[in-house]
Amino acid sequence: MTLRRRIAITGLGIVSPVGNTVEQAWSNLVAGKSGIGPITKFDASTFSARIAGEVLDFDIGQYIAMKEARHMDTFIHYGLAASIQAVRDSGLDTAPSIDPDRVGVMVGSGIGGLPMIEQTYQEFIDRGARRISPFFVPSSIINMISGHLSIQYGFQGPNLAVVTACTTGLHAIGLAARLIESGDADAMIAGGSEATVCPLGIGGFASARALSTRNDDPQAASRPWDKDRDGFVLGEGAGVMMLEDWEHATRRGARIYAELVGFGMSADAHHVTAPNVDGPRKCMLAALRNAGVASDQVQYLNAHGTSTPLGDKNESDAIKAAFGAHAHDLVISSSKSMTGHLLGGAGGVEALFTVLAVHHQVAPPTINLEHPDPDCDLDYCPNTARRMPIEYALKNNFGFGGTNGSAVFRRV
Repeated sequence: MTLRRRIAITGLGIVSPVGNTVEQAWSNLVAGKSGIGPITKFDASTFSARIAGEVLDFDIGQYIAMKEARHMDTFIHYGLAASIQAVRDSGLDTAPSIDPDRVGVMVGSGIGGLPMIEQTYQEFIDRGARRISPFFVPSSIINMISGHLSIQYGFQGPNLAVVTACTTGLHAIGLAARLIESGDADAMIAGGSEATVCPLGIGGFASARALSTRNDDPQAASRPWDKDRDGFVLGEGAGVMMLEDWEHATRRGARIYAELVGFGMSADAHHVTAPNVDGPRKCMLAALRNAGVASDQVQYLNAHGTSTPLGDKNESDAIKAAFGAHAHDLVISSSKSMTGHLLGGAGGVEALFTVLAVHHQVAPPTINLEHPDPDCDLDYCPNTARRMPIEYALKNNFGFGGTNGSAVFRRV
């Protein structure tokens, strides 16, 4: 029987509401600093939700030529920046004797170029069809993060994009790992990106009554598992990591943050937006089974934790169903309490935070958990980071359509 190839995580990159470098974002997350504030990207004064987790002080010119950047929507900017950070952090771009045919890219998005679609349609209405840019389609389609990155570095391995709503980033990471395990690549850049803080993005989720309307106190608006939670806060950004075959990484002397040891997927087969307990339960158990890890070996769980009344209780119940009595011994946190919900970028950013939790042996906090919901009675690491031994950590993401993903990371 052929042994499964081990997966090393050798590079990380991030653009987010809590920081645009790994060091800054992790420092702010552990300190419990929120990146949520009033919307500045457009006039939101007539919207019921007027707050978001925006990316601030970001300059795409630090990563690519501005002439090229003008022909890309913002989600591509974020995805490229995070990916380039991850490549540089891994050292793969300067490593000798790397076969470009064995390096691939899988960076996805849940929605893609919504702002560009809005702007182009308005241009069409105002000035006619001849004013539609010839760059419109390649500036807004989801696979172009992977496409541009492969062109920039000459990586000629598998080149794909995942689109699975809010599970996108985590699915990309898990499926990229399986391409390495199967021998289709030696290294994969994988994660997710999103930039939908725009009128249609905010308006669509607000119309579905999914967003918090705590507009007078933005930093307290995302409050997973708190009984006063009233919806999620839309965020934006990207999280990307470099995955490598373990032997490939050690042979070149790469620094390894953690090992990805398990990945699971499932479908609720229940409802397009409303969750159920069984789908997430099966997903977590599939990831543990794939990792060969017993549930009581896991110390930390980075939850999907959106801050919606139904979603938070559902995930808590699913964790209890998957972990049994050990659920009450887990330390759980939601990074969305500080970043907001990055949709297709959430899994990439939060998987990165899970890797750093394992690497630094620190569970980041869930902020704004001031009045715990009695129906959510687990240890959600309220308000203060916790230094603790973390041998194994599990990461959850769930998306519209009932699509679920879980991954297990191990300390090295």
